[in-house]
Amino acid sequence: MDKLARSFLLPEIIKGMGLTLKYFFRPKVTINYPYEKGPISPRFRGEHALRRYPNGEERCIACKLCEAICPALAITIEAEPRDDGSRRTTRYDIDMTKCIYCGLCAEACPVDAIVEGPNFEFATETREELFYNKEKLLDNGDRWEAQIARNLAADAPYR
Repeated sequence: MDKLARSFLLPEIIKGMGLTLKYFFRPKVTINYPYEKGPISPRFRGEHALRRYPNGEERCIACKLCEAICPALAITIEAEPRDDGSRRTTRYDIDMTKCIYCGLCAEACPVDAIVEGPNFEFATETREELFYNKEKLLDNGDRWEAQIARNLAADAPYR
């Protein structure tokens, strides 16, 4: 008799309709993506960037630790000494098609020169656009420096 009453009254459908009615009058949690963006963690690992010092000089000292630690072998660095005796990079390339966004390059860098910034919208139409050279990486750093500095400051107590 109980089985017959359940099949006739359909309690699962009534429970489902009640749940729908419960959430129907609550504020919506959906965001309109291209125009609204959700919050991003300060530790988010997005598009790579090379940073500069406040005086405009690039931070990279060509120690090649990021190239050595990269498990995907996506980073290529060439360096030469300057007139003042310091070393700086002449070539800094990242093949973003190989990159696995592990963040080891940023952790290995002693001067926070290479970082993974907050930008996650860098889709391209061709593979060649995903081969980043030094100029592209420095442009990314200049564009996102304020956000990158805030993220590094927020993460500093945990490093």
